[in-house]
Amino acid sequence: MTDWTALATQALEGPPLSSSQALRVVHADDDEVLALLDAAFRVRRHHHGRRVRIHVLQNAKSGVCPEDCAFCSQSLKFDSEPAQYGMQRVDTIVEGAEEAWDKGAVTYCIVTATRGPHSSEVDVVCEATRRIKEKYPMDVCASLGLLDAEQAQQLAEAGVDRYNHNLETSSSHFENVVSTHEWIDRVETVNRAKAAGMEACCGGIIGLGESREDWVDLAMALREIGVESVPVNFLHPRSGTPLEDVEKVRPQECLKALAMFRLVHPEADIRMAGGREVVLDQMQPLALYAANSFFTDGYLTTGGQGESEDYQMIQQAGFEPVIVEDGPERQGPTGPDDTSSEHSDVASRTRQPSTDPTD
Repeated sequence: MTDWTALATQALEGPPLSSSQALRVVHADDDEVLALLDAAFRVRRHHHGRRVRIHVLQNAKSGVCPEDCAFCSQSLKFDSEPAQYGMQRVDTIVEGAEEAWDKGAVTYCIVTATRGPHSSEVDVVCEATRRIKEKYPMDVCASLGLLDAEQAQQLAEAGVDRYNHNLETSSSHFENVVSTHEWIDRVETVNRAKAAGMEACCGGIIGLGESREDWVDLAMALREIGVESVPVNFLHPRSGTPLEDVEKVRPQECLKALAMFRLVHPEADIRMAGGREVVLDQMQPLALYAANSFFTDGYLTTGGQGESEDYQMIQQAGFEPVIVEDGPERQGPTGPDDTSSEHSDVASRTRQPSTDPTD
């Protein structure tokens, strides 16, 4: 049996975990899941305390993508029926930011379904970002598909903090999922975003018919790129897509994957993302021992469990949401390993969940 505590110590002190060590994590027996999460939490607590960062998505252009990503209902190539609309207006995107702020988001994510953005779409996102930054002290993340260097520079100069472009899976499995562009195209876009000065938000999807080895290959590729934020999605099969009949991955396997991503990326913002409600189900709170952030209020084409339930989950599990007010981010623990709440600015004023019955 692997000494998971020793693995956590290595993740904190170095050297970085090897591929073989990461493979031991994802191949762990189900009986070891709690011990594995305890090790992941030791690393998570050191870098993030018990804090949970809330992100909100804005689907700014929907259902008109020419690519053939087999998991995505927004592709024009598949017989699925998402909402279809072109690029939203600046005012609409800014209004979405106001709603995200009201939900307690620390990051607002502007997403478009596209191969890559038209110059006019970049202009819209840049103007929206400038207006958002004038009103709200929260991060803006853009996800607009494949970028060239000039577009990346425009976004960075407008104030976009992070650029999201997921690798989705390992380089060897990618061709089984997407044929209209290559894995390296995505890598190059992420590198351009970083070169322009934006942080890289880059992760993947668990459940595309890949192997556990593919999970590790993806994690190692992300480490080589140097990503700051790793969203881990769990496939919620969408009707009309080529993967609509794929069996969902068991919650225990998803927890092992999250623990592996935490141990391979000790300092990163590890996010449980799309599909968490359906795939993890009642085991979602356990994911917080590895992940330090998640999306609330739904995803691009699917709803979530609701803002109210999300905040209740955070608080009942003994974690605390990051609160951003009119100044710097207000966080929980005052030091990396300080998990007590008596010194926390947030502890006595944790965000109250919405009472909106539509949640």
